[in-house]
Amino acid sequence: MTRRSCALCLVGIACANMLVIGIGLTLSHVFRNIIHNRLKGEITLTEGSRVFESWKSPPPPVYMQYFFFNITNLAEVEGGAMAVLSQVGPYTYREYRPKANVTVAEDGMKVSAYCPKTFVFLREKSVGDPADDVVNTINIPAWAVMNKAKGFFKASAASIWLRGMGVGLYTTRTVAELLWGYEDPMLVSLATTNPEVEGVFGLMYKKNGSLGGEFVYHTGKQNFMDYGRVHTWSGQSQLTFWNSNQSNSINGTDGSAFHPLLSRDERLYVFTSDLCRSIFMEFEKDVTVKGIPAYRFTPPRAVLASKEENPANEGFCVTPKECLGSGVLNVSPCRKGAPVVASFPHFYLGDPKYANGVTGLNPVKELHQTFLDLNPTVEIDDASAERLKRLLLIETVVSNFPLLIVGLGAILLVVFIILLFRSRRQQKEVKKIAFTKPLYAASFSPQSTAKDDSPYTAVGQKEKEDPQNGTDMNLSPLTSEQ
Repeated sequence: MTRRSCALCLVGIACANMLVIGIGLTLSHVFRNIIHNRLKGEITLTEGSRVFESWKSPPPPVYMQYFFFNITNLAEVEGGAMAVLSQVGPYTYREYRPKANVTVAEDGMKVSAYCPKTFVFLREKSVGDPADDVVNTINIPAWAVMNKAKGFFKASAASIWLRGMGVGLYTTRTVAELLWGYEDPMLVSLATTNPEVEGVFGLMYKKNGSLGGEFVYHTGKQNFMDYGRVHTWSGQSQLTFWNSNQSNSINGTDGSAFHPLLSRDERLYVFTSDLCRSIFMEFEKDVTVKGIPAYRFTPPRAVLASKEENPANEGFCVTPKECLGSGVLNVSPCRKGAPVVASFPHFYLGDPKYANGVTGLNPVKELHQTFLDLNPTVEIDDASAERLKRLLLIETVVSNFPLLIVGLGAILLVVFIILLFRSRRQQKEVKKIAFTKPLYAASFSPQSTAKDDSPYTAVGQKEKEDPQNGTDMNLSPLTSEQ
């Protein structure tokens, strides 16, 4: 094989391998797009999709844990001393979230549903029995009355009226009463003259099994980025509780589902009806939940920051005089005027003055940060974790299979080059041996005389003209004449 033919062969093999690599990369891109498009198509809130049934009846368990702060020095507090708090909990409930009255509309573009929640107490995951454990805490209905009694004369009259019924600004109630409701004598009295007032108060009153407002969701059929996004709530696409269009906007999902193919650099919006507003979350770090890789998203400080720190939050001020500091949100507009303020646990990310206003609060990120781990968005059970791991494994193997072809082609190219260079070196060694081999023999006899003046004679015509090694001349003994 000539040097030119070997070079052409090398170039041909290299081009063939590069073609294999190119085809492999193209197949990898195509396969990944096919998988992603299939995921997009199957992850829609439409009949027959992979996720529709599990969206209507979520299989993974959801646990709600409630904590309370017990005032340990109640008598001193009633005398004006700083409250000393002791955290009590958790009281854990299994939450069931089946969708009700599910109706697909607009040719599969929208789906409406109610989202009733049912709570079942789990004693083995709780510190005690909510029906027996009591907590000293503030009397929210009484504070609501005093909060509405503006001015000296109204406040004085309200105070006298409350004392006449034996109602104070603090109360001692069981955990079950505080959560699910108790009959309050003051509210019962007000209900006789005001039909809008109910005689029962509880933080979760009428939220166990009740339908609540109707949600209308985008199905993601037209655009997978809209999967699960809330279109309207209780017939409203815009809220009316707050003082700006931005604050009243309904953005994001309800927190139970998010669009597929999440990225770390996006901002996730969640509308929560309990807060009557939308919040946003940002990526913090990669985590693993039962062997499933997940992204952790958390609400940053800006979500509940003061208007001075985040001017976009000015719309959440009930009035200019009732604009609270960082870390808290006055939700009284959507709680029938009750003086309820929401915050992260222990006033985490809040103005230090709130935690310092009592004794017993100590905000710690590892304990009190709110976060979502996606995938999944809830605490996942073992069966769901195994199914998701198998799905991720299939996607990884299938999408990376063309890359194996690319790698194999590259390896074959390297092996061919090594073998080709080894072959070329062996050919050079053979040629070297051909040049150094003795090709002639000489015989010198003192008794002989040559017919010719030259003692050389050609051995043969073939050897005289070697097209590869040139012209050889061999020495052979001449016939001597006697």
